[in-house]
Amino acid sequence: MHVNDSSGSPRRTVPLLLASTSPARLAVLRSAGIEPELRPSHVDEDAVLAEAQVSTTAQKVLVLAQAKAQAVLNDDVDALVLGGDSLFELDGVALGKPHTPERAVERIRSMRGRTGILHSGHWLIDHRGGSQVAEVGAVDTARVTFGDISDAEIEAYVATGEPLEVAGSFTVDGLGQAFITRVEGAPSCVIGLSVPMVRDLASQLGVSWPQLWNRGETAL
Repeated sequence: MHVNDSSGSPRRTVPLLLASTSPARLAVLRSAGIEPELRPSHVDEDAVLAEAQVSTTAQKVLVLAQAKAQAVLNDDVDALVLGGDSLFELDGVALGKPHTPERAVERIRSMRGRTGILHSGHWLIDHRGGSQVAEVGAVDTARVTFGDISDAEIEAYVATGEPLEVAGSFTVDGLGQAFITRVEGAPSCVIGLSVPMVRDLASQLGVSWPQLWNRGETAL
């Protein structure tokens, strides 16, 4: 696909494949002007971490992001491939998805009035032409501070189901945003995919950010 840049010269867009079906990550990319192809990675995260034997939260999200990106590769992929993973760290403990209401309530109670760190891992593979050319990865972080959330508010929030399948048991782009008083870092990082970090990784692979724009009127 060709579009014109501001000078009127043709610019070839570079397709992006997102190794995820996360609605939040898809929404972030769409808001940034990118309509990616979606492909679930079906990675066994526990097995990947056990094999990698990494200890820090930052290492964990980077290893998982790499595994997810590599899991969707095959000969028919002609694109940049992006894998991502997020974990919330509080008191040195990595918190993933709570899955159950009981665990979500417990976690949110421990977070109220406090600050934790959201780690978002990214792995970008240049697989244009059907084979791997290069790959780069990095972790972005954001500090998230919570307000003094009442027990009644926590119970009501958990009852909506929103925090059950998100890292750290909260969202910054949904109902949970009312309980967050401060974010230090890229806002998109807290959602699960740091747009500035993806831009930087794409640049390392020789792809300018405007080359990834392919959604609606953004591709001008």
